[in-house]
Amino acid sequence: MLMATMACPAKAAVVVKGSDTILPLSQKEAEVFMEKDKKASITVIGGGSGVGLAGLIDGTCDIAQSSRPISTKETRQAKQKGVNVVETTIGKDALTVIVHPSNPVTQLTMQQIGDIFTGKITNWKAVGGPDKAIVVYSRESSSGTYTFFREHVLQNKEYTAGALLAPATGAIVQSVSQTDGAIGYIGMAYLTDQVKALEVAGAPGQPFVKPTPATALDGSYPIARALYYYTNGNPKGAAKAFVDFVLSPEGQKLIQDVGYVPLKPVPQS
Repeated sequence: MLMATMACPAKAAVVVKGSDTILPLSQKEAEVFMEKDKKASITVIGGGSGVGLAGLIDGTCDIAQSSRPISTKETRQAKQKGVNVVETTIGKDALTVIVHPSNPVTQLTMQQIGDIFTGKITNWKAVGGPDKAIVVYSRESSSGTYTFFREHVLQNKEYTAGALLAPATGAIVQSVSQTDGAIGYIGMAYLTDQVKALEVAGAPGQPFVKPTPATALDGSYPIARALYYYTNGNPKGAAKAFVDFVLSPEGQKLIQDVGYVPLKPVPQS
């Protein structure tokens, strides 16, 4: 006699892929979301914004997390594959320039930072520091942070050929913390007491501003940026439920808890 079997309800699986900057944020959001909805299955993968957007275009992820806007080339590739890319801003970040804690330099203008990362300035003495060679650390080209920094700080100039490329943001923090003459850039949530954040002025004569949630939100910090989720069309089903959660007051509070900036101030509980 054949026995009927009852299958367990399938979990609603969602794959989120991309930005290393957003990775800890999405991981926290997914953890709390799955605690609330036991039927949900959210997988979060890093690799860089470009990797996430390529995954969305190729159909290997449901949500691409990106720390930069989608490019014209990527939009064209998506259209060719019938992918209708929809952008959702989930929060903000103050892209933070870091140095070794022993470095006496505390402030740089955008021009000085650009000159350092393009190789025009190679010694800390040129910006009021010690007579010590500057060691430049950068993310790899698949990183949205790499692209945003090149466009908005380097003014689309190329990074110095001597830049040391790191596969992940955590690796930049570690390298700068171990190298006296180092400089790098990270998402604000990765900042630790192992490194020192610099105050930045948009131009000579303008005030130097510390990277904080408040200065990112009001735009006074000159390297503030938005953080994005991209989907194929408006999100549906489990993906919509997850995106809606991230945009909810509880989800926005998690953005603040992780170290990034919610879209508007979160009431203090």
